[in-house]
Amino acid sequence: MKETMNKVIFDCERLKYPNTGLYTFCKYLGAALLKNANPDQEITTYIPAKTGNIFGNDVNYLIQRTWHKVFIPLLSGYDLWHSSYQSSKYFPSNSSTKILLTIHDLNFLVEKQRHPVKINKLLDKIQQKIDKAAAIVCISNFVADQVKQHCNLGDKTITVIYNGCTVNEYPDFQSPSYLPLKPFLFTIGTVLPKKNFHVLPALLQQNDYELVIAGNLSSQTYIAHILAEAEKYKVSDRVKIIGAISNEERSWYYKNCKAFVFPSIAEGFGLPVIEAMHYGKPVFLSTHTSLPEVGGDAAYYFENFDAETMQRTLKNGLTDFPQNNMTEKAKNRAALFNWDNTAKSYIKIYKAIS
Repeated sequence: MKETMNKVIFDCERLKYPNTGLYTFCKYLGAALLKNANPDQEITTYIPAKTGNIFGNDVNYLIQRTWHKVFIPLLSGYDLWHSSYQSSKYFPSNSSTKILLTIHDLNFLVEKQRHPVKINKLLDKIQQKIDKAAAIVCISNFVADQVKQHCNLGDKTITVIYNGCTVNEYPDFQSPSYLPLKPFLFTIGTVLPKKNFHVLPALLQQNDYELVIAGNLSSQTYIAHILAEAEKYKVSDRVKIIGAISNEERSWYYKNCKAFVFPSIAEGFGLPVIEAMHYGKPVFLSTHTSLPEVGGDAAYYFENFDAETMQRTLKNGLTDFPQNNMTEKAKNRAALFNWDNTAKSYIKIYKAIS
């Protein structure tokens, strides 16, 4: 007897926003799902029209339209819709298609601390999706604990599946848009308060390093705050906020930096941490959210954001790193996070619930 085909749609709508973590998640998990799908599984990717055939010509695509926020047609033949993030406005309305919901973070609990009404509204929207979902995946234990604390799961369980990491190297590339003049500390991420980048200029005291901050420049107010901190510590000439960068530049900065610094206070996972460890770099993180899960014992941690404490952590870590041969430890830690393994974990859930 011929086995019934398990038909799944993977929501890649966030591919419309390059240079973001959700773009990376959709691109690399989508490719890994298509590569690792079982013979009895058919995966269709739900994509914005402008991305073209991003996963190749022999892939089933469903093209995203704005009006799909109201109704997504032609889903009656599909068993499962994998919603790729918790705030998606694209959600099946028919009851015959089961839903798997991936929750990346509840960062608004930090970002909107002064606005409890907004927090409650955002929690209500996520709760509505949880209520409709057949299963929930969180990308870290930290996020899973947050969801358990702030949402009502009923009899649903949460599965934790870590994101993978694919690092593309460009050994011949030697011309970044900004070429540092000195040894430099590097960080990357959307330049918003939750990334906590304004604590980093203090690290430039008592040394001659530069600080290179890359990422989408989403808040001019916050950029001004970072620059004000640089002025406070009299290091303005050594703080460079360079905006979004290409993959080639990203690789170059990781490979050539003195250390990677990431003091984020609202993080569901922390992909840049793994990317930096892939290059065998010393990594300095906050102890907040999911970062200790990702960095493990291959990273150094800022106990707090007091300038002297951070300076001491950086100095001690940069001394310890070569003395204890930490390069291989960092690389081995990074190798644990693999998109094929991530995809295989999702595929098991697809099979189980559909």
